[in-house]
Amino acid sequence: MSLALQALLAIFPILLAGALLVGFRVPAKWAMPVVYVAAVFVAVGAWQMDWVRVWAASIQGLFLSFDLLFIIFGALLLLKTLEHSGGVAAIRRSFHAISDDRRVQIILLGWLFGSFIEGASGFGTPAAVCAPLMVAMGFPAAAAVMIGMMIQSTAVTFGAVGTPVLVGVQGGLGGEMFEAQLAMAGIGMREFLRLVTARAVIFHGVAGTLMPTFMIMMTTRFFGERKSWTEGLSIFPFALFGGLAFTVPYIITGIFLGPEFPSLLGAPLGLIIVTFAAKRGFLVPKDRWDFPDSKTWPEDWVSGMEVKEAEEPARPLSTGLAWAPYLFLAGLLVISRLPQLPVGNWLRFFRIAWEDIFGTGISAVTTPLYLPGFVLLVVVALSFFLHRMTGPALRRAVSESSRVILGAGFVLIFTVPMVRVYINSDVNGAGFFSMPIAMAEWVATNVGQVWPMFAGVTGALGAFIAGSNTVSNLMFSAFQYGVAERLMMSGVLIVALQAVGAAAGNMIAIHNVVAASATVGLLGKEGSTLRKTI
Repeated sequence: MSLALQALLAIFPILLAGALLVGFRVPAKWAMPVVYVAAVFVAVGAWQMDWVRVWAASIQGLFLSFDLLFIIFGALLLLKTLEHSGGVAAIRRSFHAISDDRRVQIILLGWLFGSFIEGASGFGTPAAVCAPLMVAMGFPAAAAVMIGMMIQSTAVTFGAVGTPVLVGVQGGLGGEMFEAQLAMAGIGMREFLRLVTARAVIFHGVAGTLMPTFMIMMTTRFFGERKSWTEGLSIFPFALFGGLAFTVPYIITGIFLGPEFPSLLGAPLGLIIVTFAAKRGFLVPKDRWDFPDSKTWPEDWVSGMEVKEAEEPARPLSTGLAWAPYLFLAGLLVISRLPQLPVGNWLRFFRIAWEDIFGTGISAVTTPLYLPGFVLLVVVALSFFLHRMTGPALRRAVSESSRVILGAGFVLIFTVPMVRVYINSDVNGAGFFSMPIAMAEWVATNVGQVWPMFAGVTGALGAFIAGSNTVSNLMFSAFQYGVAERLMMSGVLIVALQAVGAAAGNMIAIHNVVAASATVGLLGKEGSTLRKTI
């Protein structure tokens, strides 16, 4: 079989996913099982993989799916817990007290707070948290969704405490052959991920410094009374300051601490700095910008939720108490991740493993106590007592989070195993390279030295299709590394470009637009948001 035909067959399931999800708008819960079956048929039919190896790869994928779902559940549960305790309402009040200038609020609530939520939770949570908050603060629903999508950019590669790198890149590349290559180079997987992180934070830092300016200019152009780009530029010095306040600590923590921390620590540090500056008027223009009178808003701006305020609890929380769970989260994650402390090793001691599944040499392992999901559950327990919640309120939070996780779980139990079938197709009866490497071989032969121009676009395409930076990295990291290897380029650099491109693709991922629109009651108008964010 020619290399071109191998590459075509290997990419077929990915193209099928794109056609179903984007072209025919089939929900992921129906599309991804079909794509998994297609990948299995290609692996067994063309690559002649043993069925036993296919099942072993799928089981390995289910272990990774558990890791992802545990993190998502913990993130959702913390958010829902704070909603029911009054923490979210208190956080909203705290932003009103700093400035009534909408441009300043976009930087504080959208860029900095949203990036922090991404760092702590990921998986589209920033739009789910920030869009309703912005609507409650008087933003048009359409503007809130647009800004909510733009939040999901710089911080995303290190969202959910580094999951797109720790699960996505590591899961996409991990395997006996790759780890043997690293061992020959004298480094381990953790060091490789740190090197990828160090490159990615620099790329993101350059582009991310201007993101607050883009957010504001988009808002003044599409939702201002005068439809003016220049009204957004009038706050450029403060917006640039807001960008640097995040990206400088983001770069430093990424280089020296690793993938868990750039968004998780960079964003709150930036939030503290910019809040202090805004309260004192540092670089803030004398003029105050606001949306036109809400009575004049066009129909496609509004959803009917604008007039509704979030429910206030009977005993309102103080701002300090509302923010405390996130401070606990950051602190516990730092303590458990610092290699100088023994806590991480203690948590990793408990592991669930299936070595040499069905005698195939494929192994699967999870360390649930070390996952960010466990830390998030600890913070939920602390929040329950700190915010003096009732049992019924916590049960409602658990129930609401569980309903969401069931939908996400059904998609992931097909998506991640499909990726692992791809990765583990290196052992086959046809004598071919693995499916990602076959694609890489064809690209390296036909594209050549200009591949860095396409590496980020490939990552963006994966996120656009899958709605996830993590899944894009799972699908394409091995492919990107294979291309780099064959073109004698830096594999670290190309994988970093993959991760950065996947973050950009998140801003236009249809799943994310739909989810963000749903949180503010604006379903059915996703096309308008996509046209703007593209």
